[in-house]
Formats: sequence, C-alpha cells, structure tokens
Amino acid sequence: KLIPHFLSMSATPIPRTLALTIYGDLDLSLIKEMPKGRKKIITKVIPPEKRQEAYDFIRSEVQSGRQVFVICPRIEPNELGEEAIASSLPFARLRLARVADVKAVKQEYEKLRKDVFPDLNVGMLHGKMKTEEKEKALTDFRERKTDILVSTSVIEVGIDFPNAAIMMIEGSDKFGLAQLHQFRGRVGRGEHQSYCFLFSEFRSNPRLKAMVVSQDGFELAEKDLKLRGPGDLTGQRQWGFPDFVMASLKNIELVEKTREAAKKILTKDPELKKYPLLRGKLEEFREKIHLE
Repeated sequence: KLIPHFLSMSATPIPRTLALTIYGDLDLSLIKEMPKGRKKIITKVIPPEKRQEAYDFIRSEVQSGRQVFVICPRIEPNELGEEAIASSLPFARLRLARVADVKAVKQEYEKLRKDVFPDLNVGMLHGKMKTEEKEKALTDFRERKTDILVSTSVIEVGIDFPNAAIMMIEGSDKFGLAQLHQFRGRVGRGEHQSYCFLFSEFRSNPRLKAMVVSQDGFELAEKDLKLRGPGDLTGQRQWGFPDFVMASLKNIELVEKTREAAKKILTKDPELKKYPLLRGKLEEFREKIHLE
C-alpha cells in the first residue's frame, strides 16, 4: 500500500473538506470518539421573547463558577440610520433594517457590562485590538478574572478554556453551519455540562435546526454542503457553488462514475496526450494557489 504524501487534518469539517472526499481527491479516516469525560453540549435556539430567561440562566451558571463566550457577527455597529432605512424602497427596507440590527461586539460589550450583567466582569476581544490587548483579554479569561468574553469570530479556532461552559451566539443565522459548529466546540472541554445558545428570530432556519439535532461534524458538513455548496474545490473558497453544473450531492452517483472514468483515462494516458483540451484545463488549475 502506498504511503500518503499529504495528510490533512480537520477537527471541524468544512463543506469543501467533505466535497473533496466525495469527489475522490482525498481518502477519509474518521475519529468519532469524544475525549474521555466530555459531555454532549446542549444546544438551543433562543428567540427574542426568551432572551431574558437565557440571561438569567447565564447569570446562575456564572455564579456557579462557569464562564461564558458571547459571539457577535460585527465589530462596529452598522451606521445605517433610521432615516436612511425609512427613505429606502419598500422592498429594501426590511433587509436594511435587519442589516442595521446585526449585533456588534463593541455595542454588545457595553450593553452587557452596564445593563444586563453590571455585577459581573465582562471582557471584549476582536481582531482590530492591539496584540497586547488581545493577549490580556485572553489571559484575564484564562485566569477567571473575566466572567463573560464578548468576541468576534477570532476565537473560532485555537482556544481551549475548560471552564467556559456557555457559548452564546448573537445573530446566529448570519453564520454557516461549519462555523457555528466551530464556535460550539470552544465550550464543552471540561467536566461541567455545557450549553450553546443560538440567538435568532428565525427559529425555522435550517442551519440552526441542524445544529440543535446534531453534534456530528461530518453530518453538519454534509448539510452545509447541501445548503451552501462545496466552494471552489481547486481554489480557496471554502463554501459556495463552483462554476460547473454538478453542484448538488444528488449527483454523487454520477460523480463516482466520472471518477472511475477519469482513473481509466489516466491509467492508459497519464500525460493526457490524446486529450489536449483536458490537459490545458488542468494546467489552469495548477496556477491556482490552494490545491488541497
């Protein structure tokens, strides 16, 4: 058996990771066991009318010694004013209002610190902060000087705080499934029961419903692949539909037949001397940056 020349590891599969296995570019091995002592994370969609109940629960968890992440889609609040929204065309008014209502880290930090949890220690983290400021925010959280850390997606990877037991995601419908699953993976790393609260007014959102019923990364990646497409399989985009017709998992059978046909062609004519157009297309792919 040939020894692999390339090994790609992913804790949270993205749509392209799954698509690459389906389209024959990668052989797949799965590690499905949870680390010893870990508990499944309880995930719930929180509608606006249940927000206060969620806040009360978060307070009780913090008082029990746990810590909380709060994720917001933006750093700064959107500057669309009420006049701009009111003066827009009717069909655009609702969309603009929703854009203006997207939660921002700085705004949410002030709200939680002053109005919602004035008795708790609330910290802030985002990509525009200076390196030393970011390091201090993470150190304070690690040393439990901060109870609640309001952040952008910068904590999506590389963060391991076993005492963090609640992941609260504002505007959760604005994120893709793979990213939501990555956020959720920042909690549940200790012995305590952990929770992921998806704040959204769209309870029927298919991504949020999938998050509630599954914690299987590949199952969620497959759902994400159906919803958002595999991305650019030979380029850099991790999601979205590529510029060819077969953009659906429903074509898996056809893809498998095509893959076998391609193997036969390459076995008989590895340099594609009989297929100059195909060889030219492959040369174009080689010019792309990311060929995983």
